[in-house]
Amino acid sequence: MNTSTAIAPCLWFQGEAEEALHFYASVFDGAKITREIRAGDGGPMPKGAFIAGRIAVRGHELMVLNGNPKPGFSQSISISVACRDQAELDRYWSALTKGGKAIACGWLEDKYGVAWQIVPERLEAMLADPDPAKAQRTMAAMLTMTKFDCAALERAYTGK
Repeated sequence: MNTSTAIAPCLWFQGEAEEALHFYASVFDGAKITREIRAGDGGPMPKGAFIAGRIAVRGHELMVLNGNPKPGFSQSISISVACRDQAELDRYWSALTKGGKAIACGWLEDKYGVAWQIVPERLEAMLADPDPAKAQRTMAAMLTMTKFDCAALERAYTGK
């Protein structure tokens, strides 16, 4: 990936960026830290202090940055992860809610305050189905869930 032209979300931390970078690398299969930037001599941070980094996750890059003062995270921006199956969804949910909190409808906040949506790959297609009954049943089931149950969503979608 040509990082000089790519669009990558940047998460602003106050001192936890390096820890978060390595945490996210441990959560996602195949994730790779692609860059770590450390302070040199003469800057506002001590020499060797972590400034920023990048991680490649499932074909996308995410930046992390130690900034000051911390503006804080908000649920108005979230990272959405489309999961192939329930096992993958459960694994990401478990790892990202550890020290964080579950919210609703597949949303969670990790231990750093970053908002995530952990969703089944098929969810958008089910909600956008041209058959309004299928879409409505799926939406009704979704609204009762905190962590998504893929089988229950499929049952709602098919009406079984």
